[in-house]
Amino acid sequence: MPSMKNPNGPSKNRLAARAASAKKRSQQASHEGRTRITKNDAAHGAREGLRPNSGPGKKLSSKKQRKLEKKMGYAMKRKEQKEGVVEMKDAPAVEEATEDGEGDVDIQ
Repeated sequence: MPSMKNPNGPSKNRLAARAASAKKRSQQASHEGRTRITKNDAAHGAREGLRPNSGPGKKLSSKKQRKLEKKMGYAMKRKEQKEGVVEMKDAPAVEEATEDGEGDVDIQ
């Protein structure tokens, strides 16, 4: 009768497949951390130099970018008004200080 190892254990093929899948998972996880591309974005076509085709990470059109810049500008103005930072339009003009040849400052 031929000698045989434990028949209830995994076969060599199964062990090799398990090791290969674990290696693949660890490689994918480390690559995801290096490139900062989420798994979901990668599923939509994102790669290291390319943005995804859909979802929140996709490239914005030029028109959409202009609209967002306008909205951000308005939001900044509202924030400044709320904080009390306002341009002084009616303030008198201040003349610059000039230096003499000796290094003294004359204020005009």
